[in-house]
Amino acid sequence: MSAERVIDFESGGLKLSPQEPSFKADRRKPPQRVTVAPEDKLLVSREEAAQLLSISQRGLDYLVASKRLPTRRIGGRVLIPVADLRKYARCDHPERIVS
Repeated sequence: MSAERVIDFESGGLKLSPQEPSFKADRRKPPQRVTVAPEDKLLVSREEAAQLLSISQRGLDYLVASKRLPTRRIGGRVLIPVADLRKYARCDHPERIVS
């Protein structure tokens, strides 16, 4: 137990009292990781997207650069919506529809 400084207004000064600290770092639990099945993911990394389309990462980067696949940036990560990967794979992507 560590001593904390407590203001004692009756005596008009500071005194050290052995109180329980309000926060204990040794009792804190790390956050639990949530695992999501691959088929339930909404966004995937560039590597996962390339694997899903069976193309190289460079090929995926070409699709992203040419605006054929939209991306989302979260922090420093570039993520690709799974729904857009499915549309592209099914050939009903707007650029692939021939009128």
